Amino acid sequence: QVQLVESGGGLVQAGGSLRLSCVVSGRTFIDSTLAWFRQAPGKERQVVGSIALSSGRTYYTDSVKGRFTISRDNANNTMYLQMSSLKPEDTAVYYCAAQLYAGGGFDSWGQGTQVTVSS
Repeated sequence: QVQLVESGGGLVQAGGSLRLSCVVSGRTFIDSTLAWFRQAPGKERQVVGSIALSSGRTYYTDSVKGRFTISRDNANNTMYLQMSSLKPEDTAVYYCAAQLYAGGGFDSWGQGTQVTVSS
């Protein structure tokens, strides 16, 4: 079973930066994908972006393009979400999740870490 643990959340001023980490343990596959999701109070959980473990290819939702960067350090089994130019609307609980194989769902989730952006 894949285990994921997020960290790095906190309070930051608008325009500031924050880096989230997701440490992954357990079995993954060559075509596994890791992703960041977020959920604000009263809102549905939405995808932020994802990264393919094999190639490092990333995808981002339009609202964070140019501001957020996803990376992975395979040697340390860690995925990062570097957030810059933060806006109050980025406030949410951020989760990392794992899709173990192409076509599968995101079956493994972390516990979430709170990001609050103040104006």
